[in-house]
Amino acid sequence: MPQVAFPKLLSSQIAFDIARTILDGFDKHYRLFRATTQLAKQRFEKADWKAAQEDARERIAYYDRRAKECVQILEDEYDKEDLTDEVWREVKLHYMGLLIDHLRPELAETFFNTVCTKLLHRTYFHNDFIFVRPATATDYIEREDTPATYRVYYPAADGLSFSLKRIVTNFQLQTPFAHLDADIAKVEARLLEQFGDARFEPNHQLQVLASLFFRNKAAYIIGKSINGNQEMPFVIPIIHNKNRELILDTILFENIHITVLFSFTRAYFMVDMDVPSAYVQFIRSILPRKPRSEIYTMLGLQKHGKNLFYRDFLHHLKYSSDMIEAAPGIRGLVMLVFALPSFPYVFKLIKDSFPPPKETTKALIKEKYQLVKNHDRVGRLADTLEYSDVAFPRARFSEDLLAEIRRYAPSILEVSDDEVIIKHLYIERRMTPLNIWLTEAEQKGDDAAMEHAIVEYGNAIKELVGANIFPGDMLYKNFGVTRHKRVVFYDYDEIETIVDCNFRNIPQPRNEEDEMSAEPWYPIAKNDVFPEQFGTFLLGNAKVKQYFMKHHADLLTAQYWQERKDRIVKGKVDDVFPYPQSIRFVN
Repeated sequence: MPQVAFPKLLSSQIAFDIARTILDGFDKHYRLFRATTQLAKQRFEKADWKAAQEDARERIAYYDRRAKECVQILEDEYDKEDLTDEVWREVKLHYMGLLIDHLRPELAETFFNTVCTKLLHRTYFHNDFIFVRPATATDYIEREDTPATYRVYYPAADGLSFSLKRIVTNFQLQTPFAHLDADIAKVEARLLEQFGDARFEPNHQLQVLASLFFRNKAAYIIGKSINGNQEMPFVIPIIHNKNRELILDTILFENIHITVLFSFTRAYFMVDMDVPSAYVQFIRSILPRKPRSEIYTMLGLQKHGKNLFYRDFLHHLKYSSDMIEAAPGIRGLVMLVFALPSFPYVFKLIKDSFPPPKETTKALIKEKYQLVKNHDRVGRLADTLEYSDVAFPRARFSEDLLAEIRRYAPSILEVSDDEVIIKHLYIERRMTPLNIWLTEAEQKGDDAAMEHAIVEYGNAIKELVGANIFPGDMLYKNFGVTRHKRVVFYDYDEIETIVDCNFRNIPQPRNEEDEMSAEPWYPIAKNDVFPEQFGTFLLGNAKVKQYFMKHHADLLTAQYWQERKDRIVKGKVDDVFPYPQSIRFVN
């Protein structure tokens, strides 16, 4: 890669004006992003779940709207012949100067990349012109005039119970608590149990992020206890009871519970942040294995998360040598899926055409993936990162894999001597396909693993139903098992909303001719669904059937699905707990 040619003097007024326009576009975006995020507290206090869901969907769209606005302004304002390579180099340098003392420079750099990649050819996508590497450090960028990222409490001086109550009341929620003192006592008891016989050191303190984390129907207090050299993270969920009063539902300590709460299968938190990088740094201190890219994404800053992910991917390519290969599992009719074995993600390409019985289009499949992006994923839908013009090293592709892509998706493939360019793809976290998991568990004679997987499979479907999602194709191959043994849906080409489906019982045959007919004798509309038919495709294995009928037989009845649909139509929003029921205080 060529070295950046720094001009001796930044003399281009056009370059400065372009840089200023782009930064103004980003600042407008974050101002609107933050205004919507700040509404989350009010929505939670009023239990206005529908408005909260709409805010979350709307906020996702803000970034692309502002980027498009910025591109349109620049295209209208400047002639292409005036935008020479030297001008574009100066644009980046001016922009770097404007980010001095900016509280969100890393996000602003990503916005710059988004705008410039829409204006420049792919050959300009290197560090001379865009931020392939970050140019601004985010360590210690908080200023004296910005609110503190976290608050500190000292139980040794004030008492643990008093400190915990201050932690909760400092958030100034306007909805009354049902029995705060009793809930605080339960939190205190569990904390003391965790501390065990540990002696409290002089530095013993509780650090708590200054903003609540809102998602679904809960608000979360995020903090950690520091005692000597020991740090213990904790999360306290606040929810509404049936009387619209607030309660502390539990306290989470275990790494698996906190990791699942912040997993890639959940929609983005609403968090009011002056300095996002400081929040990321705090969360990394309690989840050190969580990549920064995933933390930014979890905070609703998915574009920067996507940018960081791509940097991580390029770094991994540089320091690995394994070959890209077809992902394990049954080949799909709609997608080509390949993977780099040493990298925990898969790459999914939409085929150019689809054989029967698929009746869909590439545009419709993209709409389905966008539906999932904008939807509440309730821990059961894998997040996807969508990219354009991704360059892979040519040497990492076998001829067989390239031939397969040429056969099924030639319109999105470019191959040179050095590179393979995929013009459009999705990237998802790699999971073990559920059908493979079940087969391997049966081969090992591990009945407990089989039962767990089927329980999780049914729970995943039921939680998706509560979030107004019908998977469409419910075959096990379309579900994956995460490293935490949770079952997640990841194949979206037939996904529908529950309210758009018509759940029916199969009519009784009118006569023997109907009963013997190979074709249905009754009319079937496009969105008709017959749940009693699910068993034909799902329950061929005797043990699978045994566990399914034990735990989830209701999924085979139209009544179950219709009742859930009726709840959604009436505006009911289900509770979804991203932690086990067994650790809730109600138990």
